[in-house]
Amino acid sequence: MELRQDSLGFLLADVFRLMRRAFQQRLEDGALTPAQGRALVYISRHEGIRQVDLAKLLEVQPITLARLVDQLAEAGVVERRPDPADRRAYQVFLTPAAASHLATIEQVSATIRADALHGLDAQQAALLLSALHTMRDNLRQEVCHDR
Repeated sequence: MELRQDSLGFLLADVFRLMRRAFQQRLEDGALTPAQGRALVYISRHEGIRQVDLAKLLEVQPITLARLVDQLAEAGVVERRPDPADRRAYQVFLTPAAASHLATIEQVSATIRADALHGLDAQQAALLLSALHTMRDNLRQEVCHDR
């Protein structure tokens, strides 16, 4: 039986799964779960984001996101503030305690990135990242046009 070449989607899914597993293993002793860490990173990139918008970015239900933010707030790394433009909504902001968690996430991410790119020279790695950015932008445009 002839082995078929990996499709792009399967290959990307495998790489994502393996990177996520490595991240979970290396953060096992951490104070945050991988889902909390992912939410924290998104909040750091979009500080002051409304909870409903953060749920869309993370592709989770608003109730799931509310629980994540509750946990992060209990850990003292984020705080909710009323949205001045919509009194029914809340915005999410980092607290100073988030800095150490974000530093740990970045350190673990850098190690995994180095492991994943092992064997590629700097030009190959840059080309790969550039191609992935282009693919993401292409698909993002496609999704936005379909709405």
